[in-house]
Amino acid sequence: MMKILMYHVRPDEVAAIDAWAKRNQVTVDKTPDPFNLATVDQARGYDGIVIQQHGKVADPEIYQRLKSFGIKQIALRITGYDIIDFPAARANGLTITNVPAYSPRSVGELTLAHTLFLLRHMGETKARELQNDFSWGGLKSHEIHDQTVGIIGAGKIGSAVARLFNALGATVIAQDPIQRPELSDVLTYTDRETLLKTADVVTCHTPLSPETTHMIDAQALKTMKSDALLINCSRGPVVDTQALLTALKQKEIAGAGLDTIEGETGIFGEDCMQTGIDHPALNELLALPNVSITPHIGFYTDDAVQNMVDIALTDAKLTIEGKTSPHIVHAD
Repeated sequence: MMKILMYHVRPDEVAAIDAWAKRNQVTVDKTPDPFNLATVDQARGYDGIVIQQHGKVADPEIYQRLKSFGIKQIALRITGYDIIDFPAARANGLTITNVPAYSPRSVGELTLAHTLFLLRHMGETKARELQNDFSWGGLKSHEIHDQTVGIIGAGKIGSAVARLFNALGATVIAQDPIQRPELSDVLTYTDRETLLKTADVVTCHTPLSPETTHMIDAQALKTMKSDALLINCSRGPVVDTQALLTALKQKEIAGAGLDTIEGETGIFGEDCMQTGIDHPALNELLALPNVSITPHIGFYTDDAVQNMVDIALTDAKLTIEGKTSPHIVHAD
């Protein structure tokens, strides 16, 4: 019987994993350990592996060991694949797959939640209430149907975001190198600079690449309207964190909603109550009432978790069987 090892498994994934294994008559073993040089030997004796993490799989020896075990693939049960050393994977005959669309709506709904939280001044309101201040001054807000929402990256997730905001009556504009005619009823395409200058809400939904790293930098933030909001539910390094802090302190923008941040590995997804966190920028952001932060939970819904498990395991099975997965990814 085929045997697959899944790394970094959370308790909430177990039921979905076991159900897939039973349906497909495949042995799927689970470990809570992340995938790295210290844990790669756990894969010995398996036909394939599935991983889910934001820490990089950087050591070339990892890929060499997988090849020596007879493993021919790594299935990511996440969308982002910048954690992989693709030259090392190619050199060792490893096929890499990801889950490109586990549930675009799950990220879209969190984007909407961050936007409404900031738009209605919920952070400021809570901070005041903790001081027994229930006054209204400064809390008057805009209504969403009066806002222009600018989406950078209108792919599967970005288009889901567009449809949600359009349904609420917002004007939606987008910048994307690929313009999809099927979105003509919900958004208007424009260029990046016009989007930054025009949008009341700028929300990022791009993959992480050299081109998108620090895509939102000091200049981009200065281009935005002073009463605009920035939302990032994509990848942390898309936004230059220090530039964002400066823009917030100097009131160059009105607020930020972040589901991800540079340097989040080892913090987001972990309980740091006893250890604290060694991330000065995150501590500064957490202290600001006009900043909304969630610990990379855009994917974390029942539908999305089920889809991530099912798609990644199916990709692993297809590759092990010598078939072609529709979700093969490459460095470019």
